[in-house]
Amino acid sequence: CSEIQSEHFAHTSGIFPIALTPCHPLDVYCDLGTSGGGWTVIQRRVDGLVDFYRDWDEYKRGFGDKEGEFWLGLDNIHAMTSQRRYHVRFDLEDFGGNTRYAEYDDFRVGDEAAKYQPVSVGTYSGTAGDSLLIHKGQYFSTRDRDNDVNSDESCAVKYEGAWWFGICFESHLNGRYHVTPSNDYEHGIIWFRWLGYGYSLKKSEIKVRPY
Repeated sequence: CSEIQSEHFAHTSGIFPIALTPCHPLDVYCDLGTSGGGWTVIQRRVDGLVDFYRDWDEYKRGFGDKEGEFWLGLDNIHAMTSQRRYHVRFDLEDFGGNTRYAEYDDFRVGDEAAKYQPVSVGTYSGTAGDSLLIHKGQYFSTRDRDNDVNSDESCAVKYEGAWWFGICFESHLNGRYHVTPSNDYEHGIIWFRWLGYGYSLKKSEIKVRPY
């Protein structure tokens, strides 16, 4: 998306075709407005119309509607972030219209053999608080693939989502969507360092941009 913006002088956010490799074309949503633009959106939650409680293969391939809620796919996220150094940005909104963000300056996700662990996260900046660094090096888990370090239970099953769970999380943006901020404690779209475990966010976007 950064190349689309710089080389084709695009200024309006939307869906654009890119090529992760010569044999790997992919349509992505480009955010060309936030903080200078050039962001490729890899996840979005806005209304709960897409179910994020899914299996490993679906998180691997990606799912949803790029104009609405979606997950771009772990294979695609790995392919993108392994090519060069990337920032990652988390844009968050509560039910009062308040917004916060978190950025990290070196985000790389491993391949499937590495269980898609974030092998690098980098340095935090922003207004939401750091709820990602604790997940560095943790394997990705889904309801049918328990890779967390919690020996008592599956965090993906307990919290009805999929994430880089440890024991268990400080952030979980793929949890069940709630139409109000209240939730069953820790169940929902959570960014602990902003609003704690008892508040489920209204909106989230995860996006990446190369240096």
